[in-house]
Amino acid sequence: MSDSTRKSASHYAIGNKNPNLPFHPAVRAGDFIFVSGQVPKDENNNMISGTIEEETLATLKTIARVIAHEGATLSDVVRITTYLEDTRDFGRYNKAFLEGIGDAVLARTTVEAKAVINTKIEMDAIVYKPLQAGK
Repeated sequence: MSDSTRKSASHYAIGNKNPNLPFHPAVRAGDFIFVSGQVPKDENNNMISGTIEEETLATLKTIARVIAHEGATLSDVVRITTYLEDTRDFGRYNKAFLEGIGDAVLARTTVEAKAVINTKIEMDAIVYKPLQAGK
């Protein structure tokens, strides 16, 4: 856990909060991790701008980095909501999503959202990763 914000032993923030934003990258609540909307960024937190395929794969990697703080992987994801800037990208996004998500068994919703700014895609996620004893 990178942030000292803690409500209880099983409810706390994950990752470093941007001081300009009113939320954390993710929050653990018991056995679930709720990941805030993530966009395509590299390991140094720089935005990646590219094709919908490149941005989809980069966004999934961003989610993977956030949940790795809790020992979770993309195979632990149980739900993703995707916000596309343009639904005409759906087919290409869907193909890249299938490539990037691996063997995860999950529910998914995809919607067009005009609030997606300076990127083609944003995703939030719910992860099921039981707390380890002693956490």
